[in-house]
Amino acid sequence: MDFKTFIKAVGTGPKGNRDLSLDESCEAITQILENRPTQAQIGAFLIAWRTKLESQDELKGAIKALKKFMKFKKVNDSIELGYNFDGRTKNPYLFPLYENILNEFFKKNNDVQRLNFVVSGDLLQPTKKGISTKDIFTNFDKGQYVHYFDRVEYLQELSSLTTLRHEFGLRTAFNTVEKLLNPGLSDYGVCGVFHKPYVFKYIDMFEEYFKDITIIRGNEGDIEVFKDSKFWQKKENDIVEVEFFLKDYGINYDRTFENLTLEENLNILRNYDDDILKLAKFNVALYLLFAKRVSSLDEAWQRLN
Repeated sequence: MDFKTFIKAVGTGPKGNRDLSLDESCEAITQILENRPTQAQIGAFLIAWRTKLESQDELKGAIKALKKFMKFKKVNDSIELGYNFDGRTKNPYLFPLYENILNEFFKKNNDVQRLNFVVSGDLLQPTKKGISTKDIFTNFDKGQYVHYFDRVEYLQELSSLTTLRHEFGLRTAFNTVEKLLNPGLSDYGVCGVFHKPYVFKYIDMFEEYFKDITIIRGNEGDIEVFKDSKFWQKKENDIVEVEFFLKDYGINYDRTFENLTLEENLNILRNYDDDILKLAKFNVALYLLFAKRVSSLDEAWQRLN
């Protein structure tokens, strides 16, 4: 199909716009990943599509297209930690600390099934100007529990759109669909959310690719928590909301940064204090719960400590 057909469908204005079918959306994204439209056409489509507001079928079609180009490598007994690709600026990444925490946990709790963490990364995507998971991972040695997937290697076609996406300076549908593409074929997944209406969207978009997924309101809409928050899971046909409070676990953390630098984040990870370690352990406790390694958050916390 001529790519101009897709531009016309989403970009003719409120009276003329229409939603693409799942198959049409898949075809449009496939053409983009194959670099068949011009850069101008790709830009016009992505911005118009975002302005129209993407439908669920359109987002599912985009995911279907992306998966056709992906290179998968199975990581057994794993949960995908669906970090945002647009980075963060206000609180540090904690995941390099998870390696030692998991190592100690499984030494003491050999009755618990092993759990690996899968983290994906790429060059920073719009719209923030913070630091990315890739920035962090390149500064630490590879471990046995935390597995890093570089998108340049498993989905180069999407990674190659980074420059164009920065030229827009705007969020696009890719920001929505890229969070949980599951290159490690994990059984479980977790991604973050800013706004509650997106809870259903993410569950509906990604649930067919996992045994179970969890949506959490973490720092900057990401998956790591630094304060009281909540998470959502689908139980049968209902979405269940669960709140948690850090003081119940002896955690009192009130630091925030403005434009956190890579050097500051690395310093925190290499010279962490008790507050940071407790936060890292608490996040691991959440992921143990989400991957059904424990029956409750309290159990996970007790076993970790």
